[in-house]
Amino acid sequence: MRIVIQRVTKASVSIDGKVKSAIGSGYLILLGIADNDTQEDANWLVKKVIGLRIFNDNNGIMNKSIIEQGGDILVVSQFTLLASYKKGNRPSWLHAAKHELSIPLYEHFCQALSTLLGKEVRRGEFGADMKVELLNDGPVTICMDTHNKE
Repeated sequence: MRIVIQRVTKASVSIDGKVKSAIGSGYLILLGIADNDTQEDANWLVKKVIGLRIFNDNNGIMNKSIIEQGGDILVVSQFTLLASYKKGNRPSWLHAAKHELSIPLYEHFCQALSTLLGKEVRRGEFGADMKVELLNDGPVTICMDTHNKE
């Protein structure tokens, strides 16, 4: 699994010109699921996301977690995070999971986040043509990959 976490002041997802989900301060998470990902990968990411300390404390130091901040989370599925660009200039998504695997893992990831966060995680719509708007805060952007745990 690959994710891009963006600390945001606000973010929203629209489909066909209508807002599907919106949040205030928190995380916009773009989630890509590979064909060899498992629930263990999702669980590892969830713990990392919840524990990540990238909100400022009273001294202006990134030292607070999303829970301590009281922030919201919006998760958007994005298979293009699995792009392979080794050959040529047209990306391939051969390693992106098919819907039979990716939808249940997406749902599991979102539900596990909701449970630890203690409130509903907002979502895009899996497979839809979405328009994502955000106001990046900082900017703070972090990438994580369960197959390259740095």
